[in-house]
Amino acid sequence: MRQLKFHEKKLLKKVNFLEWKREGGHRENLVMHRYHVTGRDDYKKYSSLCRMAQKLVNVLKQMDPRDPFRIEMTDLLLEKLRRLSTVLVHLKFAEHLKEAVTYIEQGHIRVGPETVTDPAFLVTRNMEDFITWVDTSKIRRKVLQYNEKLDDYDAMN
Repeated sequence: MRQLKFHEKKLLKKVNFLEWKREGGHRENLVMHRYHVTGRDDYKKYSSLCRMAQKLVNVLKQMDPRDPFRIEMTDLLLEKLRRLSTVLVHLKFAEHLKEAVTYIEQGHIRVGPETVTDPAFLVTRNMEDFITWVDTSKIRRKVLQYNEKLDDYDAMN
């Protein structure tokens, strides 16, 4: 290849060949790292859900604030889903998101009677009350021991 002229070099300084606008750039990696989303497919699903929610919110914003349909839809939208790992951090089951993801993957958390091992499990606000430690979890035992609520009979079984 020939040596580039000055004006060609100057023009090429403004072009980034490593990052394309269409691919989402560094935002994808930042979001995946921040929320500990393991797969790129999961990230794409979440981003499409976010886009749909944003479109719905924009439509609701344009409606009259006293419209009963708007009030009902706003309440339904607020009831919608959050990832189990973020709910665990919010409920102070874990200090950090990575720790919450680890607890879920190792099977320490249950929602209702079912043990959940998928960190991408979506939880409604009604289901938040039923999030607890699994009965056989060592972490649950340590928490109860720290709070001086450990029952010796349960510890034996």
